Amino acid sequence: MHQDNFSFSLNQITKIEGHASLDVTVQGKTVTQCRFTITDFKRFYTKAVEAKPAAAAPSLLARICGTCSNAHILASLKAVEAALGIAVTPLTQVRRELVNAGMYIRDHALHLVVFVLPDVYNLDSILDFDETNPQQRSLLENLFKLKAAGNHLSIFAGGRSVHAPDLVVGGFNRPVNSSSIPNLIQELQAARPLAVQLVDLFAQVNFTFERNHRFLALRGADHYDYLLSRTLKTHDDRLLPDTQYREHLQHVVIPHSHASGYQFEGFDFMVSSLARLNLNQDLLQPRTLKDCAAALKFFPSVNVYHNNLAQAIEIVDAIDYTLTLLAKTQFVQEAPVKSARPTGDGIGLIEAPRGILYHAAHVVDSKIDRYEIIVPTGQNQINIENDLKTLIQNHLDLDQLALAHECEKLIRAYDPCMSCASHFLKFKLHRH
Repeated sequence: MHQDNFSFSLNQITKIEGHASLDVTVQGKTVTQCRFTITDFKRFYTKAVEAKPAAAAPSLLARICGTCSNAHILASLKAVEAALGIAVTPLTQVRRELVNAGMYIRDHALHLVVFVLPDVYNLDSILDFDETNPQQRSLLENLFKLKAAGNHLSIFAGGRSVHAPDLVVGGFNRPVNSSSIPNLIQELQAARPLAVQLVDLFAQVNFTFERNHRFLALRGADHYDYLLSRTLKTHDDRLLPDTQYREHLQHVVIPHSHASGYQFEGFDFMVSSLARLNLNQDLLQPRTLKDCAAALKFFPSVNVYHNNLAQAIEIVDAIDYTLTLLAKTQFVQEAPVKSARPTGDGIGLIEAPRGILYHAAHVVDSKIDRYEIIVPTGQNQINIENDLKTLIQNHLDLDQLALAHECEKLIRAYDPCMSCASHFLKFKLHRH
């Protein structure tokens, strides 16, 4: 029987990257406490890279997260190269986009199938899927095919699927194996229908939670740009240079969480696949727009659960863009571009799978003097907590077990990475 006064705690939220908890108190049918806590301990990566060679920062900072290690490499490269006055070649940009696309395919597929689909089928985990059920069995088999395609793409372009060793400041240190391109194209073409099936599946999922309309994402010039863009688009259609991004963020100390929180111009906000699709749907690949047309009618959306659908669409787009790049690119080995100066400031703003990832480097005499990183989950943390409070308030008719499960489902829709979010340091970048 439902009670007006109760409390519950989720000491370990399942099926997310890292550790988080939730403490809720309800008195007189009012939520009086809702604390979403990131409980991974701080690891001080930004302090550890101080006095290290700037060229070493990307590979060192990749260790922040195993899942998104390549995102941290790519953002760090962008920041360090900007600080050192390095403009990489178009071919380097293509290879980096391929590394990033491989990460998107693998990471989104893992989240959607391993973490989210159990909620769709009202199961505890994928271990409970029925192997005798053709649909459930094929979903698991398709996951491994999509994951393999993403991994092989990142290995081709970066040398390894995670902690890619071939990416270095100024370019790449090894050529690609061009003989593997036909097999890679064939594998991606075979994986594409599986990604479209994921889109169709998540388009039918009716989970709903709507609250906030404030979204942020990078805006590409001519395609759905995860990596190269230096322009930020806001929910109200303003375009800002990436160098101004930090000026619009306010650091917020959250006493009950190990990770810092952030607001954008004084308000909570969301960075994510949902944000990207809301703001950049028109820049998707033509084939993606055609084959995902029915699902794209849901966007723009303020339904947080549509982040899952947006991720599925992004898998298709990443495959389509990759196939275009592989078909038109001649891969040759180029020497990394050398630095133009030993001292400077640089911003590296990219779209990691979970949203905007910010790296800022202050380099002096080719060594890191100061460094700052702001990850997507940290930016979403306040928004997640406010969403949870509203969700609970709106569903007090549920028993505590069901209510706790609804909270976990909502958190998982954000695809948070707590291990990334736990390394923050208070930082002020001085420009000279």
